[in-house]
Amino acid sequence: MAILILGEHDNSHLNEATSRTLSAALEIGNDVDILIAGEDCAAVAGAAAKLNGVRKVLLCQSPLYAHMQAENMAALLSPLMADYETFVTAATANGKNIAPRLAALLDIQQISEITTVLARDTFERPIYAGNAIQNVRSAQEKNVITIRTTAFAPAEAGADAPVEILAVGEDTGLARFVGEELSQSDRPELSSAKIVISGGRGMGSAANFDMLERIADKLGAAVGASRAAVDAGYVSNEYQVGQTGKMVAPELYIAVGISGAIQHLAGMKESRIIVAINKDEDAPIFQIADYGLVADLFTVLPELEELL
Repeated sequence: MAILILGEHDNSHLNEATSRTLSAALEIGNDVDILIAGEDCAAVAGAAAKLNGVRKVLLCQSPLYAHMQAENMAALLSPLMADYETFVTAATANGKNIAPRLAALLDIQQISEITTVLARDTFERPIYAGNAIQNVRSAQEKNVITIRTTAFAPAEAGADAPVEILAVGEDTGLARFVGEELSQSDRPELSSAKIVISGGRGMGSAANFDMLERIADKLGAAVGASRAAVDAGYVSNEYQVGQTGKMVAPELYIAVGISGAIQHLAGMKESRIIVAINKDEDAPIFQIADYGLVADLFTVLPELEELL
């Protein structure tokens, strides 16, 4: 069965989410193509063509796709799906925006955030904030699927697939890009970092997050936060880890002053090693932590910084 996946990129670099999406797609079928749509993004297509398992890369370059607006992207994808049975994309902001619109244009039901491929038409996906796993079997002729990237390993490079140039699709005129404000940081991007240190309501204030940031700098880690910390105004929502934030699966996740509400656990419990620091010995976070330290974070963090 032919499968089309959406390449995630910033017009200059291919996002690791694409290689993880490829791994998931290869578990569904063998004939997998990648669509790279953007502005001046030939280098991105070249990087995608080197991923093992790719049959070919479809490249469409136009300012229409510079910011991957869902309206124009779906208009480009819809006619392409005549040649594919399945569309797969990462459950990123772009993927969650584009996939539902494409599914509506194809008049099919979307299958969201799968974590396991059981068969070409059968998948597992978490529900109830990860407290239950649902098996989904599709009887549709075509499928639109988003995957939870933390559940799949990235595909390795080493291939040399052909790149095919696509004609530019229509401008729907339904939306236009106005602007964006991007935060600049020397730290790794949260969703792909190998080490994440996150703070919760127990941090007490925005100023106290400086302690986490100093430790993160020493560890080469990304800084995250629970929704409670974001709602309290300690940090902006780009730091949020959880069901309504970013999904992370680092090698090491350090939870500081986070009680462990199920919404937060849903976003980080796939982490390889989880360390929890909390003065409440009954905090739910300790139930999934590999290492737990019952202590006052305001005592522990300065000691940890000094030791590092």
